[in-house]
Amino acid sequence: QVQLVESGGGLVQTGESLRLSCTASGNIVNINELDWYRQAPGKQRELVATITRRGITNYADSVKGRFTISKDSAKPVVYLQMNSLKPEDTGVYYCAAWIPTPDGRSEYRGQGTQVTVSS
Repeated sequence: QVQLVESGGGLVQTGESLRLSCTASGNIVNINELDWYRQAPGKQRELVATITRRGITNYADSVKGRFTISKDSAKPVVYLQMNSLKPEDTGVYYCAAWIPTPDGRSEYRGQGTQVTVSS
């Protein structure tokens, strides 16, 4: 089992920045990938950024050049630095951890943190 707790969301204006944190606990040694997702009202979940155990990152085209995912070297925390925020970035952001299993892999999610960008 893995527990994930997100923090750092809030209300900001267009062009401002936020840094989200995702703190993992439990069976973290087996996590091989951590992702940030977001979901806006009435829309499907969108994968925003991923980081692997080895530090390889990937981003959605909509956030490339504005968002940065990173890992804390000393703590089980993954960050999402969000710059130049736009109203379309509004949504609930949550992190997900993936652990390999004999049948594939299991996903663990946090409860999410709300990000609202006003125009």
